[in-house]
This record gives sequence, structure tokens and C-alpha cells, in this order.
Amino acid sequence: MRKTRTLSAVALAATAALALSACGGDSGASGKGTGDEDKAVASAEPQKKGGTVLDQPFDKPDLTLTDTKGEEYDLIDETKGKPVLLYFGYTHCPDVCPLTMSNIAVARSKLTAEQKKELKVVFVTSDPKRDNPEELGSWLRGQDPSFVGLTGDFDTIQAGARTAGISIEPAYKKKNGDIVSTHGAQLLAFSPKDDKAHVLYTEGNTSPQILEKELPEIIKGENP
Repeated sequence: MRKTRTLSAVALAATAALALSACGGDSGASGKGTGDEDKAVASAEPQKKGGTVLDQPFDKPDLTLTDTKGEEYDLIDETKGKPVLLYFGYTHCPDVCPLTMSNIAVARSKLTAEQKKELKVVFVTSDPKRDNPEELGSWLRGQDPSFVGLTGDFDTIQAGARTAGISIEPAYKKKNGDIVSTHGAQLLAFSPKDDKAHVLYTEGNTSPQILEKELPEIIKGENP
């Protein structure tokens, strides 16, 4: 059995800084970016490491936002007592966001029907100006129709992300028209036992193989 790694709050702050991804998307509706210098490079090598167990778990962000149906969604109330995967990103991201969500979708497809019913996957946009409920819903349906998408006021989203150790910066436009959004690439796993994030996945540790192996334990409220 793989030995569990733990991460202190101080080490986590450093990890969060390193995990920031500057994702350059084009100025249109496509999720394909044109600025290669801004793209996060995804490793093609097999991933061996898994999630990092936090020695100081995070509370779930106190966020009330708008879901893809245009309805109010209270993150704490709606996911109470459920295993939750929480990710902050945006639909125009050319690389890390769609890759991470696709990896989760593949791993989720390997779960039992009961496990699928229990697991909540929540994607909160870091680019709410472009990611309205309709845009967000269409993008997530292409990943997995069960995924929850949330949008709303940027300042609210940014503050909520910070409480979970994730940095998000306002999107800006480059001279060539590309829009760049800088956001943390961490995936947080919350336990159904206490609604706290005990496990953190960084950009290089979210392969379908890793998640498929570890999600059953997370769903049961255990650390992988």
C-alpha cells in the first residue's frame, strides 16, 4: 500500500503558489487557446503519486452561487455529508481545466452505481464574466452531465477559493486579443464524514488511474 504523504499549512501555501496556471484562451467562444507560452504542459508519463493528505484539513468554502440552471446553489448545504471533488477553473481554458475534468469523468465512469450516486463533482468558474450558466452547463455536459457548475460574482468566488488555499486572479486581455486567466490547479477532495478537505491533488497527480484507485476510499470518508 502506498505510504500516505501529509502537507502542513505552510507547505501548502508554497504548493498553491507553484500550482498557479496562467491559461491563455482565445477571445472567442472556443476553449482552444493560441498563446503557447501561457499553456500548462501536461505530462504524458504515467503518474505514480496520488493525492496528498493534509494535516490541517480545509473547511468547505462558504459559497452561494448560481448553478447551470440559473438557480441559487449553496455549496455547503447542497453537498453536506457527501464526498466532494472541488475544482476552480474556466471553460475557455486550453489545457489543464478540460484535462482535469476529463480525468475525473473517466475515473467516475469506473465507479459503482452507488458510488456515482454519492460523489459530487463541483466546478466553480474563475472567469464568471464569460462563463454564464448556459456556457458553463454546455461545457460540463461534454465532460459528464452529473458535474455541478457554479458561476457568480468574481470577488465572491475569489474569496471562497482563498479559504481553501486556492489562488485566483482576474482575467486580462493580451495585446493579441487572447484572454488569460490565472488560477490554482488544485483539486480538493472533501470527506463525507466532516465536510472537510483532507486530500489535495495537484496538476500532475490527477490521472484517471490515480483517481480511479483513490476515489472509492474518499467516497467512504477514508484517506487514500
